[in-house]
Amino acid sequence: MVPMIKKIFHLFYSETFRYLVFGILTVVVNIAAYGILSLWMDPLSSNTLAFFLAVFFAYYTNTHFVFQASFTKKNFFQFMIMRIGTLFLDDGGMALFLFWGWNDLLAKCIVNGAIIVLNYLFSKLLIFRTKKEEPK
Repeated sequence: MVPMIKKIFHLFYSETFRYLVFGILTVVVNIAAYGILSLWMDPLSSNTLAFFLAVFFAYYTNTHFVFQASFTKKNFFQFMIMRIGTLFLDDGGMALFLFWGWNDLLAKCIVNGAIIVLNYLFSKLLIFRTKKEEPK
């Protein structure tokens, strides 16, 4: 029983679990902001602005809680450039699903699911590497 409790304890404090929790919260921020903004703006403008609000939230939570890294200009700019890259996937995916006649919130959720996986890989492998993970 004790090894199982240790595994569960380790899971809750693992980096991947923290990323999942804050990734879900980032998606909630993104979708909530989109829902509010879409009352006054067109879908792609709402999506883009909601995306940037979520990115600032994600940078703070990824740096402070997930990867427990220092705030630096370098990792901030890397994070923003990487996330702006995924914005093209976000807007492109939204445009494609809207073109196909999908519901905008359903499209937003599906696109965000794919992007959260990409963002974790980029953040883990490129931005918030620890010293021992630095390439030689």
